[in-house]
Amino acid sequence: MTNKKINDMIESLEHFAQVQPDYPAYNILGEVHSYGQLKRDSDSLAAQLDSLAIAAKSPVVVFGGQEYEMLATFVALTKSGHAYIPIDSHSALERVSAIIQVAQPSLIIAIQPLPELELSCPVLDLTALKAAFAKESAYELTHSVKGDDNYYIIFTSGTTGQPKGVQISHENLLSFTNWMISDPEFATPARPQMLAQPPYSFDLSVMYWAPTLALGGTLFALPSSLAQDFKQLFSTILDLPIAIWTSTPSFVDMAMLSEDFSAEKMPQLTHFYFDGEELTVKTAKKLRERFPEARIVNAYGPTEATVALSAVAITEQMLTDLARLPIGYTKEDSPTFIIDEEGQILPHGQQGEIIVTGPAVSKGYMNNPEKTREAFFEFEGLPAYHTGDIGSMTDEGLLLYGGRMDFQIKFNGFRIELEDVSQNLNKSQYIKSAVAVPRYNKDHKVQNLLAYLVLKEGVREQFEREIDLTKAIKQDLEDIMMSYMMPSKFIYRESLPLTPNGKIDIKHLIAEVNNR
Repeated sequence: MTNKKINDMIESLEHFAQVQPDYPAYNILGEVHSYGQLKRDSDSLAAQLDSLAIAAKSPVVVFGGQEYEMLATFVALTKSGHAYIPIDSHSALERVSAIIQVAQPSLIIAIQPLPELELSCPVLDLTALKAAFAKESAYELTHSVKGDDNYYIIFTSGTTGQPKGVQISHENLLSFTNWMISDPEFATPARPQMLAQPPYSFDLSVMYWAPTLALGGTLFALPSSLAQDFKQLFSTILDLPIAIWTSTPSFVDMAMLSEDFSAEKMPQLTHFYFDGEELTVKTAKKLRERFPEARIVNAYGPTEATVALSAVAITEQMLTDLARLPIGYTKEDSPTFIIDEEGQILPHGQQGEIIVTGPAVSKGYMNNPEKTREAFFEFEGLPAYHTGDIGSMTDEGLLLYGGRMDFQIKFNGFRIELEDVSQNLNKSQYIKSAVAVPRYNKDHKVQNLLAYLVLKEGVREQFEREIDLTKAIKQDLEDIMMSYMMPSKFIYRESLPLTPNGKIDIKHLIAEVNNR
């Protein structure tokens, strides 16, 4: 383990390109790319970007999956002073279009073919990218991303259906990375051999690439097409020489469906890092049985405070004594408080809203001053963010999680706003009004998403069976909704309960579904 802090992400990469040029930086299913190659390719592309006469510091969209070219492009953009906006190639067309509309990028780099869109900016495709790499142009670092410049912008879902672009600066990123590589809870080894599974458009990905590249390790990429195919997924995972597993708890639950996912078959796997959704006692216990010696780290934090703000290595005592696992000791440079509705700090043990302050807090949402004002503020002289999460702090400084304050949920690692789902459902030609409702299991985790629907006049008569109607609605919405937002069960009603203000009473329906 190292306590070496880094001062600049690119300078750190340049250092490894000098001292270990042949060491693997990226391994995607056996196709290996070294630190030297990453430098050559990103230098060449940075030179090409400088020649394109796009506005200085303007953001650039990068569209693709887990390809090596994604990483090389990110590094090139950082070198040439541009923030990058990763969009996963499996995104719904409407989402891609909405992000481009909000972000107004100066360029789109399409590593996978872009869907049909009306664009007002140039596009570089994979062929152009490879041609740029082939030039092997030298590059002098004179205007790379620094300090408060945006390093990346990751879009979360917005309540109005309009996604929000969280701006993360180089300083924000350094605050997170230096914490991860030096904090005893993570105990990150030197030259980490890390699984790279979450898509780059999900900020959990920063938890694998940032510490790995900062410490000169290797990323083992798992393309998402493979993650969908269980048989292929299991046979691939078992062959990966990874020491650190980073994912949502849902993804490790999936891996544990295979009996072979164990310390016997994967002795080199020593660390598990979880973030993105709640780690339950049940999942952690099962994992501990499979990997008795491994370090299981539970981390917590919103995208707006750069990936995570707290982490804790789970102990035997926690697994035996607690119904809900703690979400960590907070970062030293990020004072985190529990406040009441008046904004007063609450004493230890009392529940309130978790707010985070310090150098990892984002400067706000891109081109969205209204939403920025709602969520970001100043607290005790520091930049601060309202997480919207309920929590409490123990006397030992451990953060405990108590759920969401609003109707935003975490489901399979994705942050979903119920209003977003409802609005998308309402776009179907068959639906008059709709509301999405989460069903929780006994571990307080969202088990599935249900939809209450009122149909338009005459729709019911068009279908012989309810199953055919449900299928038709899903087909109607497949190009509008991300698959993870689609409710698994549709409940048809003549009407929906209303609040005194005439709004659909979602709290009533949540209580009904969960028999509260």
